[in-house]
Amino acid sequence: MTEHDSKTVQKIHEELHSHLPSEPALRVKALESLLIEKNMVDPKTVDAWIEVYTEEIGPKCGGQIVARAWLDPQFKDRLLQDGSATIAELGFDGAHLTVVENTADRHNLIVCTLCSCYPTTVLGMPPNWYKMAAYRSRAVRDPRGVLAEFGVDLADDVAVQVWDSTSELRYLVLPQRPAGTEDWPEDRLARLVTRNAMIGTERDLTGRMKETG
Repeated sequence: MTEHDSKTVQKIHEELHSHLPSEPALRVKALESLLIEKNMVDPKTVDAWIEVYTEEIGPKCGGQIVARAWLDPQFKDRLLQDGSATIAELGFDGAHLTVVENTADRHNLIVCTLCSCYPTTVLGMPPNWYKMAAYRSRAVRDPRGVLAEFGVDLADDVAVQVWDSTSELRYLVLPQRPAGTEDWPEDRLARLVTRNAMIGTERDLTGRMKETG
């Protein structure tokens, strides 16, 4: 077999492997199937809890961090310098966490190209699309195209920075604070922040202002 063929086979193998769940995920699925078969678990209840934790409960921790950074410039400075140590001030555990800030001329996007490394302690469970091979590969190759599919259309003068998470380094995006929230209290600001905004697949939070009234 030629060198070219060997590389081709290896690439195909890696591509096929990337679509397979991890071993822990397979074990969890097998256990869930067994419990459902014995009528000990309602699959709809499991799905509902996963959705609530993924969309609501988990990201609330990250929302509190962002809201505090919006209100406290000194906290924000510390957060951008040492994310792990700074979120510990709020009682959150986030080892190896780096926080990156969106600005008028820069947008940040988080991905994990190897698997699905994710700051679960502050964002909860990762959404399914974050773990899919399509997102993991395209976020690096075509970040603007991926963002457009999420409804984020960036001007040409806005640079996109893609951050690749690892088991030793996780990222959290600090979104821009919407205008018109200058007199908002911290708890209301926290409700404004979404999970996707802290991953980078959402940019403008202005549209959510009425929802948090």
